[in-house]
Amino acid sequence: MTPVRPATPEALIAAYRRGEFAMADGETGELEWRDPDPRAILPLDGIRVARRLARVERAGRFAIRVDTDFAAVLRACAKPRPGSEEVWIDTRLARAFTRLHELGVAHSVEAWRDGALVGGLFGVRLGAAFFGESMFHRAELGGRDASKVCLVRLVEGLVAGGFELLDVQYLTPHLASLGCVEIPRRDYLERLGRALRAAADWRLAAHHLGRRRQRP
Repeated sequence: MTPVRPATPEALIAAYRRGEFAMADGETGELEWRDPDPRAILPLDGIRVARRLARVERAGRFAIRVDTDFAAVLRACAKPRPGSEEVWIDTRLARAFTRLHELGVAHSVEAWRDGALVGGLFGVRLGAAFFGESMFHRAELGGRDASKVCLVRLVEGLVAGGFELLDVQYLTPHLASLGCVEIPRRDYLERLGRALRAAADWRLAAHHLGRRRQRP
């Protein structure tokens, strides 16, 4: 963990380039800059889509959209998870992510159903790297599997746009089921350096991942 720094858009971008990311401590209010070892990534050629999830995607249960309501996705991701009071996106980080979205480098992938936002994710892109920050779903609104579908679509889009790295920070059972793996920090920094030097096309990625327009 590195020393505390202000939660500005510039500080966040500099941190990503160093292999770090910011999280607010819900108890102390301190902003922590983390660079875990090992680091979790989702290999863009290694995503695993279970049969049931593939059926859900093919059924067109969700309309997948990009950047139509970044603010709503950010608010949903900032809420505590069921059974937990932990919150890591505070008002400082929310302002910084919102500004990054205004600058065109933070993006949301959204799942809509019956006119309601039922799941999604957001992250930041630099070069050919995409840094996944958080995801959510609303099962009570019919959003079971919505965040997983968004992640699958994101990977498809990143591949189409020539991206090389999808960082997911920490490995969870949810992410492991989709093919995420842990790698040593040293290897992560090597991959990050290559991805930051490379070019990728976000417009093509966004068009590809949202191209199948289904009824929600």
